[in-house]
Amino acid sequence: MTVLSKSHAASGAVSIASLVALAVAIRDHGQKKANAAFSMDSEFMTKKQGSRQKVAVNKEFYHRFLRLFKVIVPGPFTAEVGFAALVAVMLVARTSFDIVVLHTFTAIERAIISRSQTDFMRHLRRFVAIMLPMSCVNSLLKYGHTELSLRFRTRLTRHLYEQYVKGFVYYKVSNLDNRISNADQLLTVDVERFSNSVADLYSNMSKPILDIAIYAVKLSSTIGVEGPVIMLSYLVASGFFLTWLRQPTSRFTIAEQQMEGNFRFMNSRLITHSEEIAFYNGNVREKRILDQSFNRLIDLVRSSQQFRFSMSVIDNVVAKYLATVVGYAVLSKPFLDMSNKRLENTSYAERMEDYFRSGKMLLKMSEAMGRLVLSGRELTRLAGFTARVTEMIDVLTDLDNGKYQRTMLRAEDEDLSEESKTQSSSAESLGLYPNKGEIRYCDHVIQFEDVPLVTPNGDVLVPALNIKVKSGMNVVVAGPNGCGKSSLFRILGELWPMFGGKLTKPERNGLFYIPQRPYLTLGTLRDQIIYPHSLKEMQTCGRTDEDLMYYLEKVQLGHLVEREGGWDVIHDWADVLSGGEKQRVAMARLFYHKPQFAILDECTSAVSVDVEGEMYSYCREQNITLFTVSHRKSLWTYHEYVLRFDGRGHYEFKKIDEADEAFGS
Repeated sequence: MTVLSKSHAASGAVSIASLVALAVAIRDHGQKKANAAFSMDSEFMTKKQGSRQKVAVNKEFYHRFLRLFKVIVPGPFTAEVGFAALVAVMLVARTSFDIVVLHTFTAIERAIISRSQTDFMRHLRRFVAIMLPMSCVNSLLKYGHTELSLRFRTRLTRHLYEQYVKGFVYYKVSNLDNRISNADQLLTVDVERFSNSVADLYSNMSKPILDIAIYAVKLSSTIGVEGPVIMLSYLVASGFFLTWLRQPTSRFTIAEQQMEGNFRFMNSRLITHSEEIAFYNGNVREKRILDQSFNRLIDLVRSSQQFRFSMSVIDNVVAKYLATVVGYAVLSKPFLDMSNKRLENTSYAERMEDYFRSGKMLLKMSEAMGRLVLSGRELTRLAGFTARVTEMIDVLTDLDNGKYQRTMLRAEDEDLSEESKTQSSSAESLGLYPNKGEIRYCDHVIQFEDVPLVTPNGDVLVPALNIKVKSGMNVVVAGPNGCGKSSLFRILGELWPMFGGKLTKPERNGLFYIPQRPYLTLGTLRDQIIYPHSLKEMQTCGRTDEDLMYYLEKVQLGHLVEREGGWDVIHDWADVLSGGEKQRVAMARLFYHKPQFAILDECTSAVSVDVEGEMYSYCREQNITLFTVSHRKSLWTYHEYVLRFDGRGHYEFKKIDEADEAFGS
């Protein structure tokens, strides 16, 4: 018998050792797969890549989570705390009902075995009486959990959007900084999953902890303190072991979200450039790009699922089956101990009832321990979402403070012509660094004093620009493509950082920019004219629909209101209006805002020359000083000065003479 016991012990030890070795091998394999997802490279991948982070349930995770927790729960007297308290109260009520049901079912079983119809009916009526309250508790618990998740998401979303649309941060995220890939994915999907994960974790951890505490106290009075202590020790040991094994889960979570965002970007890119792709007959090539992006996503998801499957096997063995073995060992000890005085004078039926009651409580405690250990899976996923969201907040904060990180190849900068790429110098080699310039606000003047035109990538297009333009000095900006015309306007509009010098300009509302492809907002026809004002802001300015009609007539679109069905009709205006109509609506918008200076970047290329002339004449009548980029010689008539770039870092600013006007740009 002793030999048999030793054999069983040796066999059990070998099984546990094999399980541990298998678990470690699974973890190492999963870690390699997760890390490989970050190092994958493909010609079809977007150039923007998030920074690689070490993600695990560690001190850094708790620090990040605390930052986000202060956002989603800003104080003790908030609705979030109220709903968290509601969930806590309902969890206590549910556990209390579980104990009542446990005792009731045990009593019903005893009545059946004892063949006592009176006791059976009494306990059955007791159970029927608590059914409705139990149902209400369960429903309130579900409602509180859902509302808590929704409120977390609301708080975090509003906090992020306050930073994201502050100033030009939304522009800088996409154009000046490449730490974040697919901000839309972070702002929507990741925030939702983070909020759901926090709410789930709160419920999934609070209930097991409460159950363990209550059942441990009750079991201590029946089987002694030693039993619950052993179970809790097993809980702690298995929890640490499984948390260590699950570390690759966080990496998988981040990689999945990044690749999901990248695949979404590939699809939106196809929609955005559908016309150009159709002209090139590029459907086969685009399908190959989409297939590769999708296949990489599926390969990663499959690797993640395989790892989670393997971990699920380990979780079930450790958190359920081994916990049951430990539970039986703990439960049986007082009953198999012949020296136990508490059970000496009890009957078989009493011992049976005691065993069933203790067994069910121990089973409930084991289940609670299993749920608590398995909640570590949610904790590792939460670590991934937490890292993603906190990185977003850090980047938004940096950009709001004028700090950005960008890694690009110089030859890929779209603002550089081939000649400029050869002639331009590195900003760093010339001692130029971002945010070193000075901006001074002054009405009716734009002055560049030793301001270098530098791309965010650090390429110097013009080492030092010195010009002064007062109101009434209309300027044509000329030069080859990629010579720095767009850079000039982006620096003037404060979209790009200054690398030195001094810029004097009006406040932002004193400048207005109209690109070649005007932006049309979501909303009514009126909204297209007054953008970015709202109807209330328009009324505050003392403007009426009659004023807007006057501006439309000035651009020969007076018929548009009747044609489209009134000022309040809502359309997808980008599809409804033709190219020329879009450009004329943009000019009507300029007349409405009547800024001190207007930057017109090929904004009338789809408009006839006679209508174009009338619009430019009206700008001069309204004392709107123009910076115009256009290849039409006819427009030089409406300007007094020319700023010409040669694409080699040099420029010329002078008054237009007859020769210039005849030559054009």
